[in-house]
Amino acid sequence: MLKGYEALELSTQMIIKEAIQRGIDVEILDWDDNFIRLRKAGKIEYLKQATRTSIDSYISPLIMENKEVTKQILRENEIYVPDGVTIKQGDDYKAKISRFRGKDIVIKPKSTNFGQGVIILKGPYSENDVVTALEQAFKYDSSVLIEEFISGKEYRFLVIGEEVAAILHRVPANVTGDGKHSIVELVEEKNMDPLRGKGYVTPLEKIQLGFIEKEYLAFQSKDFDSVPEKDEIVYLRENSNISTGGDSIDFTDDIINEYKTIAVKAAKSVGAKICGADIIILDIKASPNKDNYSVIELNFNPALHIHNFPYKGRNRLVEKKVIELLGF
Repeated sequence: MLKGYEALELSTQMIIKEAIQRGIDVEILDWDDNFIRLRKAGKIEYLKQATRTSIDSYISPLIMENKEVTKQILRENEIYVPDGVTIKQGDDYKAKISRFRGKDIVIKPKSTNFGQGVIILKGPYSENDVVTALEQAFKYDSSVLIEEFISGKEYRFLVIGEEVAAILHRVPANVTGDGKHSIVELVEEKNMDPLRGKGYVTPLEKIQLGFIEKEYLAFQSKDFDSVPEKDEIVYLRENSNISTGGDSIDFTDDIINEYKTIAVKAAKSVGAKICGADIIILDIKASPNKDNYSVIELNFNPALHIHNFPYKGRNRLVEKKVIELLGF
């Protein structure tokens, strides 16, 4: 925490600290909105939530916000993305979903961020499971995507300018059993870690126990009161967002450069200078091909702090890259 700025998101605090160290004047314009102004030698830059800057055009975040448009542009640039269909409220989803019969699927709002409303269904799943997932997704948007589930591990590539500044593998929210305590008790204990908090003012977010966690545990024949065996890892969600309690592991030096090139190309294809590219990779040492990777999402306003304070790994000092990109 940066003394005097504790009320701001951690990513914004990182930018401020780096700016001060470079002799840049910092002014907080709106504390609640994490809106700041940087000024030095007549140069002025405005930042909102650390990564919304003048470097990116207005249209780039709008493209990334719309997952269907993003996928279309990526396909046109010969970047592999999951097969999928769009469903609007009131549509006959049964006809459209038939193409995925026998396959694992992902159901998510067309326009959202931070993993909100995303549910993954792995077989066997029922029609009621699909209906429930659609209902959750429609809470966030009037249009929903149904996509094929891509096997592999998910990695967040942080693109800043012309390079990948950092890569994280994000592990879904989980607890490790001790044979004595219930899942709810294990979550309470894990949430006591000072690294976990709420509102992105800490490196990690607290694990929540809500509808999605309840449903995901039910698929495993468990509930909040279940007592996992000693050393048994119980996952509470399928999606691995840090914002929903996931753990972060740095992989910046472990993934071959070909995937970094794809991440930069993906960002460039939507005109983004600062972007979080989420890529599923089956084998991080194998050359990219249609069976080994898929870009599942591009994120505007990517968090910086997760790369400086990973659950496992080293600080990548990514705020320096942002300040340099702004020309200070």
